[in-house]
Amino acid sequence: MTSPYSAQEWLQLNLQQQGLLKSASSVSEAIERLSYVQIDSINVVERAHHHVLHNRIPEYQASQLDLAMTNKEIFEYWSHAAAYLPMSDYRYSLYHKTHLKQGGKHWFEPEHKVMREVKAKITAEGPLKASHFASTSTGTSTGWWDWKPAKRALEQLFMQGELMVAHRDKFQKVYDLTERVLPSNVDNQLPDETEFARYLIHRYLSAHGFGTIQQIFYLRKNIKAILVKTLNEMCLAGELARFSESGQEYFYFAEQQPLTPVPNRVWLLNPFDNLVIQRQRLKHWFGFDYQIEVYVPAAKRRYGYYSLPILWRDRFVGRVDVKAERKQGLLLLQQLTIEEQAFSSNSKCSTGSSSSSRAYESELEQFVAALALAINEYARFNNCQQWKLVKSNHKGVADLLVNK
Repeated sequence: MTSPYSAQEWLQLNLQQQGLLKSASSVSEAIERLSYVQIDSINVVERAHHHVLHNRIPEYQASQLDLAMTNKEIFEYWSHAAAYLPMSDYRYSLYHKTHLKQGGKHWFEPEHKVMREVKAKITAEGPLKASHFASTSTGTSTGWWDWKPAKRALEQLFMQGELMVAHRDKFQKVYDLTERVLPSNVDNQLPDETEFARYLIHRYLSAHGFGTIQQIFYLRKNIKAILVKTLNEMCLAGELARFSESGQEYFYFAEQQPLTPVPNRVWLLNPFDNLVIQRQRLKHWFGFDYQIEVYVPAAKRRYGYYSLPILWRDRFVGRVDVKAERKQGLLLLQQLTIEEQAFSSNSKCSTGSSSSSRAYESELEQFVAALALAINEYARFNNCQQWKLVKSNHKGVADLLVNK
């Protein structure tokens, strides 16, 4: 089938559905739109989940996420990773929880005796953190996976749905019995296979505008067959349509939507942002080859420990490695790297014409003006009063930026 949009319009639709072109008014609205927000513990700057929301909610503050949890508008569970999810999606988490209860494995083999003891303690004493349980492990820890038995039991009970995260205390999960956390009006009926497949399809296409089968079941197991069946049925029913691009089949909602204009804006995106988390999709559609280098040995890093993708209008033009020196109130831009062909007017390098040069300079100025605004906002978000550019590979951008 012929695509109803041009390649650029598909990108525009993607950005629109990701909530970057029209702000959300609350945490629950933003997470409902995105379908999930991934939780991450790295804190060289403000954590990933807060950063994702910062880019979608004006004047966002971390306390807003805490309030949404307190008000039970969202809950913690597993998407493709640990995430905040809309409370309205709770029943769909039961699909995975039931699988685990029936013998499926998450990380560890269940230790049922310890699980019973942990649950009994929470039942009697109320919400508890892992640190409230004395370690019963023996020997020397050899790494992160050497969790003490109580912590493993807490996580297993959480993943099976017997416990929920009531809130977090200094980023530590505080667990309580599900019946004491879950609102009484929430639907807790287990979805069947088809319902769960329709849920995954609707959530992905609502959040991204279009996607392949592989993108829809990203990092999920044993679901492809029912997804293929359900996608075909939805296409036959006229709910979905499809198009082919570079040999891949994409699905989208048959009812076309009006597109929101893309502003002259820069977004400094988090490495775990919903827009960039599927790296192959990012590379194919935006031509941006991105890898977070947190897990790369320091000597092999090209762009820095925690580099943020830089989205300008509808294209990725670079990345910047950031670190917040919190005591000094200083945001360090440790390495600003601009892509080699970032600016369409780079033709001036080959033609040398004055008109090309003026176009290039104009484009550069527009970008730097938008970049400076984004950096200022990001610094404030990190409670930094000032920022400093340490190093850049692009003298033109660096000179203009430091003089802003």
